[in-house]
Amino acid sequence: MPADPALTTPRKRITRPDGTVAELIETRPTSAPGRGSSRTKARKRALDILFEADLRGVDAGGPLALHIAVADPPVRPFTITLVEGVIARRPEIDALIAECLATGWTMDRMPRVDRCLARIAIWEMLDGTTSSEVVLEQAVTLAQDLSTDDSATFLNGVLARAREKILAGLG
Repeated sequence: MPADPALTTPRKRITRPDGTVAELIETRPTSAPGRGSSRTKARKRALDILFEADLRGVDAGGPLALHIAVADPPVRPFTITLVEGVIARRPEIDALIAECLATGWTMDRMPRVDRCLARIAIWEMLDGTTSSEVVLEQAVTLAQDLSTDDSATFLNGVLARAREKILAGLG
C-alpha cells in the first residue's frame, strides 16, 4: 500500500521571531502535461492539411503531396491514411454530415475547422479501426482547442448522430 503523501512530504519547521511556529511543506512541480499521443498528433496534422485544402478550395491531395515532399516536420503514416481516406470517401462523408446537421444548417455554415474535424472523425468511424468513442473524444478535444467556444458541443452532436447512422447501417 503506498504511503500517505501527507506523511511523506518533506516538511520544515521554522520559528518566527514572535515565537510562533510555522511548518513549510515542500512543493513538487507536477509532471509536464503530455503533448498527446502519436495518433493525436497525426489527426492534428491531417486537420492542418484538410483545412489548408478547404481554405484554398482545392483537392487535399495537392497539399498532402507538398507536405510529404517538404517533410518539415515529417508526415506520419497515420496522417497520410486519414487524409487519403477522407479524399476517397469525401462525397459519402459530406452527405452523412449534411444529414446530421440541425435544420437550417449547411456544410458551408459550419466553421471550417469543425467541417474538417467532422470529415476526419466520420472517416475513422466508417473505417472502424478505432473505436467510435475514441474518435468522438479526439474530435471534440481538438474542437475545444482549435475552434469556437460552441464548436465542441456542436461537433459532439453532429458526430453522435453520424455514429448512430453508421452503426445502424452496419447492424
